Amino acid sequence: MKLSTKGRYGLRAFLDLAVCEESEPVPLASIAQRQEISVSYLEQLMAKLKKAGLVKSVRGVNGGYCLARHADEISVGDVLRALEGDLTPVECAGIDTSGAVHCNGSSQCVSKIVWKRINDSINDTVDSINIGELVQESRETKR
Repeated sequence: MKLSTKGRYGLRAFLDLAVCEESEPVPLASIAQRQEISVSYLEQLMAKLKKAGLVKSVRGVNGGYCLARHADEISVGDVLRALEGDLTPVECAGIDTSGAVHCNGSSQCVSKIVWKRINDSINDTVDSINIGELVQESRETKR
């Protein structure tokens, strides 16, 4: 599975926001500078994250973005799905978005087992990593 720049940059920006957010919203310009991502691209990414209910925006002089929920309540999977959509690694008619197998030849297809296991592993992994863990790891690394 290969993530697009939306997923890679979006996760970086989301983590930056989570690490830097203390008591006030974080301006996109500061995230853009630290992560070397254009503000216009960040606006697109934040719009997707906002639509998914992961961030909220605050207008005004001291405006910016903040997490919509506590970092411990948000998984890497939540962020990646908001940015990328479904994380299924292959376009196989035998696996739908829930991981269920449905296709014309599914009764004879053995490879569906491989794709389902890979799909389950990816989803289990990204869902088991919460943003709070990564924020803590980032802060410890900087010490």
